[in-house]
Amino acid sequence: MPTTRREFIQGALAVGVASRVATAQPAQPPAPRDELWYNRPAEAWLEALPLANGRLGAMIYGGVATERIAFSESTAWSGAPEAGEVNPGALEHLNEIRQLFFAGKYEEAQELCDKYLPGRGRNFGTNLPLPELQLVFDNIGSHEEYRRSLSLDEAIARVRFRANGTLFEREAFASHADGVLVLQMTSGESEGIRFRMKFGNSTIPIAVKTDGMDTLVLDGHAWETMHSTGHDGVAVQIRAKVLAPSGKITPNADTVAVENTNVVTILVAIGTSFHGADPEAVCRKTIQAAARKDFVSLRRAHIADYQALYRRVTIDLGRSAPAIRNHATDARRKALEDGGDDPELLALFFQYGRYLTIAGSRADSPLPLALQGIWNDGLASSMAWTDDFHLDINTQQNYWHAEVCNLGECQIPLFALIDIIREHGRTTAREMYGADGWVVHTVTNPWGYTAAGGTGWGVVVTAGVWIALQLWDRWTFGGDVEFLRTRAYPVLREAAEFFLSYMVTEPKHGWLVTGPSDSPENSYLTPSGKRVSESMENTIDRALVYALYSMCIEASKVLSVDDGFRTRLEQARAKLPPFQIGRHGQLQEWLNDFEDAEPNHRHTSHLVSLYPLNQIAPRKTPELARAAEVTIERRIHAPHWEQTEWGRANLVVYYARLLKGDEAHKYLVSILAKASGTDLLTISSAGIAGAEQDIFAIDGNTAGAAGIAEMLLQSQGGEIELLPALPAAWPTGFISGLCARGGYVVDIAWHGGRLESATITSRHGGTRRIRYGDRIMTIQLSRGGSRRLYDASFAHSKQGAANLSTSNIM
Repeated sequence: MPTTRREFIQGALAVGVASRVATAQPAQPPAPRDELWYNRPAEAWLEALPLANGRLGAMIYGGVATERIAFSESTAWSGAPEAGEVNPGALEHLNEIRQLFFAGKYEEAQELCDKYLPGRGRNFGTNLPLPELQLVFDNIGSHEEYRRSLSLDEAIARVRFRANGTLFEREAFASHADGVLVLQMTSGESEGIRFRMKFGNSTIPIAVKTDGMDTLVLDGHAWETMHSTGHDGVAVQIRAKVLAPSGKITPNADTVAVENTNVVTILVAIGTSFHGADPEAVCRKTIQAAARKDFVSLRRAHIADYQALYRRVTIDLGRSAPAIRNHATDARRKALEDGGDDPELLALFFQYGRYLTIAGSRADSPLPLALQGIWNDGLASSMAWTDDFHLDINTQQNYWHAEVCNLGECQIPLFALIDIIREHGRTTAREMYGADGWVVHTVTNPWGYTAAGGTGWGVVVTAGVWIALQLWDRWTFGGDVEFLRTRAYPVLREAAEFFLSYMVTEPKHGWLVTGPSDSPENSYLTPSGKRVSESMENTIDRALVYALYSMCIEASKVLSVDDGFRTRLEQARAKLPPFQIGRHGQLQEWLNDFEDAEPNHRHTSHLVSLYPLNQIAPRKTPELARAAEVTIERRIHAPHWEQTEWGRANLVVYYARLLKGDEAHKYLVSILAKASGTDLLTISSAGIAGAEQDIFAIDGNTAGAAGIAEMLLQSQGGEIELLPALPAAWPTGFISGLCARGGYVVDIAWHGGRLESATITSRHGGTRRIRYGDRIMTIQLSRGGSRRLYDASFAHSKQGAANLSTSNIM
């Protein structure tokens, strides 16, 4: 039987792993496709390699004389819950502000907004970086044959080098199965390992001690004064235990020394007092359990646990030239920046986005991915941003890829946070707007902050709807009616209750509108030339409220509940404003055709209608699709366009939805070439949004992965589309394991820019339209059934129009 492409890829990976174990390695062996590797140690945080287990994060530097491991922990937050976060003047002045906007007195309305809308998050807090664990080696000087790597297939970081003729190797992984970071070091010399273990400098107050002969303990508090009181935050403990049965271990006041051994294993656990936990008890229990297992058992459990998620999807975007693919990852990234072509690096970037999600957001994680995921470079937390949950695109982008990339359960921590937001958002809805239901604005924290932030950025009244789209994704991809009944619909229904009682009638057309609110984070020029940010209605609010009402209408039908409520929603939806095309041919961002105050602004929030929603699309709304494209063109061609990692990722998904694969590819390449570090973590560039230097933000990694998936498979609107935005740069390739709405799993192979085959498997059974280009066919599958399609399968199918079903308007 001929070998399938999937078998070929998996076999190649297996051979690569086997040969790495069984043979002596040359100085620089060829890298497996799912590996980042480098020929020198990291010198900066954005060169180190990330590990995590859903709660504990670590950046591995791979130093020779000194190994540095920079720690973070998802619940290591400053701040605390507090009352009185809503501006006490908001509700009293709400109607006055609205009437001023309706009367065209924009500047007067803005003055009142500035005074009475911003919330009072005095103890909001931030996630904080934790100290480094440092291993200082006394007997290692010059070295050669250096190599450090991160295997995405195994989630293991490795370091290998020779010093004084002796081979030294290290393996590190963050085990979700056992809750610890595991680091094993070996030496080719029987007593070749000698080092001191200590903690590095700290930005939080700490005390370090030893516990027994082999354990170093750090106790601290996540306290800081920029975003909180300076005395509120969780207690933290880091516990590092050395296992060296054949060596000598000597504890000192704040270090542990190890010598005379050729094998050492270090176990690290981190605990906090989040939700009343005892950090010391957490650490002791975790370390004791892990210490009862040998390294091989820990490693085996870690790999099995991780690969159950990671190996669901494989990808091949074509082979890179040998002269490129055999170089270290940083050299390949630089070559891409210089205009090179490297499809294997782009495939690696796709899997890297999935890796970071598995590492940072597991089903039992206490918190979802924050602005910096589960890691923390100390920069976002020490500036005005904070390392928090930004709900005006960043947290959404963190999870755009989760369902389509077969990592749906990684969204569960996000859903738990939404539940907290919903609870506290009822108070904000009542106190700020006198409304039913729940609402949240631009930012939140682990305690469910829902009040507004500052004007111009922090009054995004539909932010809760935007993040709740992830619940709807979970339902539409998975098809779990019980999830819809008990988790998604209650959240969405109560959000709809808010907008039904909050929105007001605009006097000129009789439309129902939101406001005052932001179109994040842009502003406009009034007829008198003044800059104003708040308004009555903007396009993002219209798009998200329309989607919210539509989701609730569909859910009520599926669940056979709330007939009267559904009627109210249908009536309100009919009164929402239409999308409008402005004087430049652009999709209007506001109710009126204002000029942008900043034509080069990084945000294009009104294009949620294009992605992730499906309200604008080339086949069904061609004029609006063209207007969306004009909006993009005007932004990116404006002088000094604010080019961010997440903004570039937006362009990938936008152009994918516009069916323009080459344009999507262009901006995908730009994420790596212009907005990533040497470790391929994406960065928000210095000089934008108040950043004084490049700052890590995970959204470019995760949304970039979503963009690649969107180029290869789309499933909005009740149909599955194969290769909707395939670029010319990927003439031949293969992807398996992507998920489509309706409970389908899809494998696709293509050659010469044309579909070669597609296998579609149904988890639940049912009928689905399958589109390839302008041709559509319908397939029917039983539960667990599959069907393989080829280019020729569509030869006699009819040319398909856009599907205008209810699900098409989400």
